[in-house]
Amino acid sequence: MTTNSKGWKWAWWLLVAGVGLRFYFLQELVAAFAFFAIGFAAVAFVILSLYVLQKGWAAAVARFTDSEDLSGSGLRAGRPAREVS
Repeated sequence: MTTNSKGWKWAWWLLVAGVGLRFYFLQELVAAFAFFAIGFAAVAFVILSLYVLQKGWAAAVARFTDSEDLSGSGLRAGRPAREVS
């Protein structure tokens, strides 16, 4: 057989198509990994944001409840917490 025959031509086309499919499959895997990484980062960002907001809220409530404005005789009905001078 010579390289100009139809058999070799089809063999080369099949070889090129097989290699191309391998690269296309690799591109699909890389794209799927990128989508997974972006989705994972988005979910992690939301969870971390909620955690930070909860810790900030807990710190604010703790600071408010430890305040001297809430203790003592300053909080009687109809009387302000601080005396305004």
